[in-house]
Amino acid sequence: MTDTDPQDLLDSLSSLLEEERNALLSGALEDVADILERKERLIDALAAQDLHDRPALEQLHASLSRNQQLYDRALEGIRSVSTRLSALRRLRKTLETYDSMGRKTDIAEPPAQRLERRA
Repeated sequence: MTDTDPQDLLDSLSSLLEEERNALLSGALEDVADILERKERLIDALAAQDLHDRPALEQLHASLSRNQQLYDRALEGIRSVSTRLSALRRLRKTLETYDSMGRKTDIAEPPAQRLERRA
């Protein structure tokens, strides 16, 4: 990392956290891996500094917490989509119905018929 001034590091990290926030809000999850690597390097460089700017550190903490909440929500959304897709796949393979006694019954899709070609 070329920045050695603590204030430059704080400013860089603050800008990066805003970039991360925008990527998460826009759904650009493909950009997140690069951002995480850069964020890790900046945080490591900051850890080596003797920082006394409490307000700036509190602002960074708030930004980090905000972005963590966005990560949590994105993950929650991905899990929700995955659950829904699993349910749709299951629905395509079986039919749920009820018998005359009100008991739930699954009717499985018959295996696909394969056509054999002969010469």
